[in-house]
Amino acid sequence: MSVIIFIIILLVLVLVHEFGHFFTAKKFGIRVDEFGFGFPPKLFGLKKGETEYTFNLLPIGGFVKIFGENPNEENINGPNKDRSFVNKPRWQQAVVLFAGVFANFLLAWLLFSFGLMSGVPTSVGNQALGLKLRDINLVVVSVLAKSPAENAGLKIGDKIQLVKSGEDYLAEINPENLKSFVFSHRNKEIQIGYIRGSKPDTTILNIAKITPVITDNKPTMGISMDMIGTAKLPFFPALWEGLRLDWSVTKGTAIGLYRLIEDGIQGKGNLASITGPVGMVGIVGNAYQFGFVYLMSFTALISINLAIINLFPFPALDGGRLLFLLIEKIKGSRLNPKVANTANLIGFALLILLMVVITYHDVVKLL
Repeated sequence: MSVIIFIIILLVLVLVHEFGHFFTAKKFGIRVDEFGFGFPPKLFGLKKGETEYTFNLLPIGGFVKIFGENPNEENINGPNKDRSFVNKPRWQQAVVLFAGVFANFLLAWLLFSFGLMSGVPTSVGNQALGLKLRDINLVVVSVLAKSPAENAGLKIGDKIQLVKSGEDYLAEINPENLKSFVFSHRNKEIQIGYIRGSKPDTTILNIAKITPVITDNKPTMGISMDMIGTAKLPFFPALWEGLRLDWSVTKGTAIGLYRLIEDGIQGKGNLASITGPVGMVGIVGNAYQFGFVYLMSFTALISINLAIINLFPFPALDGGRLLFLLIEKIKGSRLNPKVANTANLIGFALLILLMVVITYHDVVKLL
């Protein structure tokens, strides 16, 4: 299930990104030859006007084929040169290139806003200033494999409502009090009463019977917990807070990427801090267990990451193509098409290689 959800999220994010390029190219009169759903091999296509909308076998994104995006003799000097991307004013080319990134930022804003309208799970203390949380519970945020908690049936997203051992009850349920309770009942069975799900017919108090194991001379059940409530806002305040959250996450992600690159240059880099497609499947699965609204917020985070990475000034990425436009503006003439195309091809190959390496490390971490 996690794999299917991840594929759907990736498909939506990439298609939104490509639609930004598609929409602005059409507005500027640039010919768009193909809008592909998924990646080849091609299954079938429908042609509407001059654009063919293709449906392809690999459902992991999409693409647009813009006439003149990769310069050659035909699109520079051919009969349709006036509708070629490469022959449009540089500001229009820049808008088309940036539109995909903008679409991802816009999607993240809408997802954050919709989440705040619906009620998004938020950790106590991490909510925006002045934003009140309701329905606050102690929630299981991770479960260690083969731990007493997993063996007893606890899962991510379970809301802990009752903690007892024999006749002893935990009066105020929070992470610190629960840890102290477990420590003081280290050799006894502890009963955890929890609610799973949020629908009225699923709010049944389940009981997990757990006997802690001693690890490093400390009793442990094998769970991580956090106090989580629901943040909910009316329509217009949600739009404003969603925009602020979009900007805050964008700024934080950009700073994090900068530090990651800086550490790499200084030889301090570590691939363990980078997650690829395989690792993302597991994270998506965890987000899904918290509910659909939480999954939407997580999708917004991925959308912002995708936008920022695409802005990086590296060949084959939108940021690299924008850099080429800036160089052309400074030098006052067009770059040699062969040089630009070769640079983009090499950049694409390096990106694929990097993805393979990251995926390998994701698989190794699972073994």
